Amino acid sequence: MTFDDLKLHPGYALQLEVQTSSGMSERYPCRFLGAIPGRALMLTIPRINGRFLRLRPGQQVVARMVVSNGAAVFSCQVEAQTTEPYPLLHLTYPSEVGFKGIRQSTRVEVELPVQVVNRSSLSNEVLEARITDISLSGARLEFDQVAGGNGDQLTLTGQVEVAEIYRSLSLTAVIRSRVERSTQEVKQKMPVVYGVEFTENDEDSRLLLAAYVYAQIAQEQLPKA
Repeated sequence: MTFDDLKLHPGYALQLEVQTSSGMSERYPCRFLGAIPGRALMLTIPRINGRFLRLRPGQQVVARMVVSNGAAVFSCQVEAQTTEPYPLLHLTYPSEVGFKGIRQSTRVEVELPVQVVNRSSLSNEVLEARITDISLSGARLEFDQVAGGNGDQLTLTGQVEVAEIYRSLSLTAVIRSRVERSTQEVKQKMPVVYGVEFTENDEDSRLLLAAYVYAQIAQEQLPKA
């Protein structure tokens, strides 16, 4: 895709990846200010501990951002860094933009404690578990004990945070797979791992799930404000 396809507005947040003198890559938050189509981009200059990051003409940088339906990345070069009349970073216009769409199957790593009830069991025991990756369609669940078998119906409940707002999320799910542990892994008390598919029909719960998943994906791409 092209840069024009992104349809960015002035003030749009993005992340600038820069290679340091030690050869390591660091990512810094900045904002898109404008563009001369086919010629140049203008960004705010990232700050480190209150001071502007110093970039040299010709230096290669990589920009990353989250857009409405995915994540975009492009590379360009520094043309100039100015301080008068305003601090501005001038970059070459990107020839192409990489794009990864966010689909229902897009998974993101998390560490979310949940309480689980196996509704296919007569005991109704509440079990403690951890969601270690999640998508709009399912999740990876880790237990300290066996929690059920393929086809069992589960209810998962946990506290999620979106934009510093905490809400209780309750979802129904079905066990689709279980990773069998070896004898050695059982002795080492390795977790019991399940793959579950969400079957929740409540629109409010599905909306909260989507907000949480997209927030986690955005957090991987962009720094916290």
